[in-house]
Amino acid sequence: MMRIVRALGVGAVATLVMTGCGIQVPADPEGTLERVEGGVMRVGVTENAPWVELGANDEPSGTEPALITEFAARHGATIAWTAGSEAELLDALDHGELDLVLGGFLEDTPWTEMGAATRPYVEAGTPDGNEKHVMLVRMGENAFLVALESFLDEEVGA
Repeated sequence: MMRIVRALGVGAVATLVMTGCGIQVPADPEGTLERVEGGVMRVGVTENAPWVELGANDEPSGTEPALITEFAARHGATIAWTAGSEAELLDALDHGELDLVLGGFLEDTPWTEMGAATRPYVEAGTPDGNEKHVMLVRMGENAFLVALESFLDEEVGA
């Protein structure tokens, strides 16, 4: 048995054991990915051009809404957009009222106490150097986070 553990690694064995017990890894304790598939994805947007731009009636456009519109389409989901300030949106995310927040957030965003950041999905050059951009999802919704990161890897090549 120890040879199997050494060969597979402790993490792989733990995953196999948990899977055998009916535990899925990664998991969404609140069922975000399952609810979004074929349903409604609740997305908060705060203006930060060119990443997110708000038009008439706070209709979002820009780099990130375009990406998330495609992500939603692949999951058969419609999007309910909510525009607001970073503080308002992250509070709503923290309380489970949103699934995702977009706003051109950088890798070192201070909002990671209220939302889980994706891996940086793109680097943008600025006069001060490269900025690595992330999106924010609800804490603990790891299956949703993994699905989003996989999509971003595929679409943007992060």
